Amino acid sequence: MSGSKSSALDAARAEAVALTVHSMPAPQLQSDARRTRAGRIKMLLVLLVCAAPVAASYFSYFVLRPQARTNYSSLIQPTRSLPPLPLRKLDGTPVEAASLHGQWLLLALGPADCGTDCQQRLYMQRQLREMLGRERDRVDKLWLVTDAAELPPAMRTALAADPSLQALRVPRDALAAWLQPEAGRALEQHLYLVDPMGEWMMRMPADPDPARVKRDLERLLRASSSWDQPGR
Repeated sequence: MSGSKSSALDAARAEAVALTVHSMPAPQLQSDARRTRAGRIKMLLVLLVCAAPVAASYFSYFVLRPQARTNYSSLIQPTRSLPPLPLRKLDGTPVEAASLHGQWLLLALGPADCGTDCQQRLYMQRQLREMLGRERDRVDKLWLVTDAAELPPAMRTALAADPSLQALRVPRDALAAWLQPEAGRALEQHLYLVDPMGEWMMRMPADPDPARVKRDLERLLRASSSWDQPGR
């Protein structure tokens, strides 16, 4: 009888020891988890530090004392990120949309057979950039050709004479999924402004007043001067 009691007692002790061992935490796993959490926190802090100047400049432009500022052009709120557009050079070479990041982009849209209105927008695009003076190197001109037709000889000559104007082909439907005209206007009737992070954030009126658009651009370039530098 006493032997049975002794055996039962020994079994109970063994079970208690086993439970104690199994319930002990795994130090290595907890250490790995802490390191993972610390790494994530550091990564988030780095991203916040990098984004802080950009956020501050936009906060100043969009939020602080907006009643003291009259925008002629339409601000896009929220901004719209540059999608992976199927861009191609005129010779058909593919171009990564992400390669456009790093500069302010002043966009003009139109078919290859650029008519009078299209040519006027390209002229306005060029004049606006030149009117920015020493800040013009922070702005790239981009003509997005919305069809696959051949450019007329006159347009090819104009492009060769203006090396600061880049022309890329992209289907109109792809642009229409990103950019949006004013109500009652066509997509091609506006100039559009994209910031160095690839965010579409401003649309110029159709038939704009160059002096008033220039003031809009100058305000934006001033607000972003702390984090944006020329030369993509």
